[in-house]
Amino acid sequence: MNTIPDEPAAPLDVAGGSAGGERIRWGRVAAWASWDWGSAAFNAVITTFVFAPYLANAVATTNAPEGAPSGQVWLGISTAVTGVVIALLAPILGHRADTGGHRKRNLGIWTGLTVACMGLMFFVKDDYSYLLLGLVLLGVANVFSEIAGVSYNAMVTQVSTPRTVGRVSGYGWGAGYVGGIFLLLILYVGVIAPETGWFGASDVDGHRYRLVALLSAVWFALFALPLFLAVPEKPAVEGVRVKVGIIESYRILLRDIARLWRTDRNAVYFLGASALFRDGLAAVFTFGAVLAVTVFGLPQGDVLIFGVAANVVAAAGAFAGGILEDRIGPKVVIMVSLVGLVVTAAVLLFVTSTAVFWVLGLALCLWVGPAQASARSFLAQVAPKGHEGQMFGLYTTSGRAVSFLAPALVAGFSFLGGDRLGIIGIILVLVAGATALTFVRPPARRAEADSTEA
Repeated sequence: MNTIPDEPAAPLDVAGGSAGGERIRWGRVAAWASWDWGSAAFNAVITTFVFAPYLANAVATTNAPEGAPSGQVWLGISTAVTGVVIALLAPILGHRADTGGHRKRNLGIWTGLTVACMGLMFFVKDDYSYLLLGLVLLGVANVFSEIAGVSYNAMVTQVSTPRTVGRVSGYGWGAGYVGGIFLLLILYVGVIAPETGWFGASDVDGHRYRLVALLSAVWFALFALPLFLAVPEKPAVEGVRVKVGIIESYRILLRDIARLWRTDRNAVYFLGASALFRDGLAAVFTFGAVLAVTVFGLPQGDVLIFGVAANVVAAAGAFAGGILEDRIGPKVVIMVSLVGLVVTAAVLLFVTSTAVFWVLGLALCLWVGPAQASARSFLAQVAPKGHEGQMFGLYTTSGRAVSFLAPALVAGFSFLGGDRLGIIGIILVLVAGATALTFVRPPARRAEADSTEA
């Protein structure tokens, strides 16, 4: 069975040809990025600003038995279980998608299952008896969404060239943020804010929040379609036996990791460094809304508006970072972003004004966008040809392996010194990630592409 090769891969072009081949097709790029735009329905609405808080604050508390754990505890358990499942499945499924020529097909399956779970959330009423259903749907949808992201991220090499991969990756991340902005505004104006919103949305049985989940499912399905219509499937790897058992799959995976360590240790170093700083990036969004309310006095009703503004500046950062990356390289963009995040978060430790929090909180989001986008393109440029899905599976797995770190540090510092000190936990993880990244060499594929084109 084919494994990660001993020799460096040749640079890729739009359709998998040489770097000196056809020009980038921006229509395909737009179709690919449309999936990112649609996925904001899950990432921004379901898991961050609307449905997950609805589960924790309404479903988990209405008619709850005396002494029952809080909604936040239940969400934490669900997230932990989800992380383990994703870590186990992501690299194996990514590898099979690489070799079997089913990358787009698999993305369609996992996207469809994510959308189905989102639609079923409509049946989760604001009563404790529906909490288990809501947690299961949220957890399973998270698994499907993350595994879909493995194939989707790997497809960046199918719609970009080595010289434009940074710009294309930033374009995708930016599209995701902008999609979140539009959808949050639409839902706020039409469903959340009015006493009686669209389709009779009201607070009875949590109807307005259930309707948000249903409309978000429709949004994701519609904007995912262009990718499947415009981006061609990746061809299968000839002579590769794909249908093997789970145990054999993990044996192959371990062998590939060992070979990667021998042939491209730099890629392994990057997986470790990115796992750390991506955990810090995730914590900025995960705990940002909570800190805004508990520490800086932001009214609960303004959190959604802050979320819209956060997506605006994160999108701007992703677009700008992608353009800069094609000039200065992904490592520089990531390092500058991490330094910006650490400095801004450190200043937040001493801020008490809500107005100043708005400025610094949005500054944090400005740095998150380019760091996320450039991390994806960095890996795309060092991944062996034909193994992008497997590498992004490892990327997902390595991130999940340390995903407990930032939340644990935030909880520990908050317990010892109050919620404000939880910011120190985020800072420490970001510093650790930036320090580890200093030992990683920038990807050489851009130089190889330049040589080929010359």
